[in-house]
Amino acid sequence: MAAPAEKCKLLIPFIEKTMSLKSTFRALQYRNYRFFFIGQGTSLIGTWMQRIATAWLVYRLTNSALLLGITGFVSQIPTFIFAPFGGVFADKWDRKKILLITQVLAMAQALVLAIMVANGSITVTWIIILNICLGIINAFDITARQSFVVEIVDRKEDLGNAIALNSSMVNGARILGPSITGILIASMGEGPCFFINSASYLVIIIALLLMRTAPVKRKIEQSTMLHDFREGFNYILKSVPMRSTILLLALVSLLGMPYQVLMPVFAKDILGGGPNTLGFLMGAAGLGALVGAVFLASRKSAHNIWNLIPLAAVVFGTGLIAFSLSGNLPLSLLLLMITGFGMMIQMASSNTLLQILTDDDKRGRVMAFYIMAFMGMAPFGSLFAGSLAGKIGAPATLLAGGVLCILGTALLFRKIQQARDVLLSPREEISPRIKEEIDSLEKIAQTV
Repeated sequence: MAAPAEKCKLLIPFIEKTMSLKSTFRALQYRNYRFFFIGQGTSLIGTWMQRIATAWLVYRLTNSALLLGITGFVSQIPTFIFAPFGGVFADKWDRKKILLITQVLAMAQALVLAIMVANGSITVTWIIILNICLGIINAFDITARQSFVVEIVDRKEDLGNAIALNSSMVNGARILGPSITGILIASMGEGPCFFINSASYLVIIIALLLMRTAPVKRKIEQSTMLHDFREGFNYILKSVPMRSTILLLALVSLLGMPYQVLMPVFAKDILGGGPNTLGFLMGAAGLGALVGAVFLASRKSAHNIWNLIPLAAVVFGTGLIAFSLSGNLPLSLLLLMITGFGMMIQMASSNTLLQILTDDDKRGRVMAFYIMAFMGMAPFGSLFAGSLAGKIGAPATLLAGGVLCILGTALLFRKIQQARDVLLSPREEISPRIKEEIDSLEKIAQTV
């Protein structure tokens, strides 16, 4: 029989793993965040179901890569246009109330789409109109949601963990949603996917109502929307890490992220599959992104997070290039996992860096620029990718996008390294002009 001391030694690895697991999910200790996590996670499964079902419905009705690009464009361009207004609203008004309104409106949009599909009156024109409506709703919803996280996580040092868990939630839904969608479309058609999405919004609405949030006093100034937007723009422009991070995210979103809109083409024409194949492809990218999110959540510090951002962009671009050259389903699934991993690391790391550096009274506007870069640039890329794929094919389009992502990252990497050097340089070698920048950068090192 082992001595008591030896038994204790055997328990050490188990205790270390348990503590590590607890650290990975530490943001869930906050009651409001738990409600948000459960409600939003359930709703996002429905959101992904609607997104995949819409893409498959458009391609089934039209058999056109160009119209896939157009529908992707019109669903996201309103986010680019209206996100600045959403950011101003998020800084001036109660973010929880904004979220309640946007969730109800999104639920109504999904229900209308479901009814039209069920009675056979749906057309591509109606899909475009309804996608535009959803894009406007999302412009206000996403900026408020990104800004709201800081209000439901009590300790700022857990903010990075909460953002990473949000990303894992999104990508867990991204795995489940497409998988369920593929089964439902194959057996029952697209209609049930839209009904399920509409019902899923009830969960996040109930979760928001159950949260106990203290009233947040907003500084209501007599200023125009344009003035507030310009103030947020100048705030970002003066910060090297902020503007470099947002520019790189915009570049990757423009050139690389539209790969999703071409997935029906790869599923049907390149790999010779159907809706189940589409679900597997999107699920594989989601699985890779989920792994990336869990990796970020397990990090105990945000220190050196800016080094991850360009590295992740290169991984994303490389995965995209390799996927475009693959005609084998198992290999394609593996490569999409790598692509999803790189995308998630860059997106979530960028979000964390911006949240740490941002003052709360400008958080909504900074998140608006983040959304404009991440989601707002994607519609232009979707339109371009759809047009280009109609001329040179989907594989060549993704190949070009991956190459351009890597080249663009190389060009912007120097700027990001300069931001790092500012923080690491000795104080006596720094001019007064950038001492203020050091103070903002050091907020990163304080987040543990």
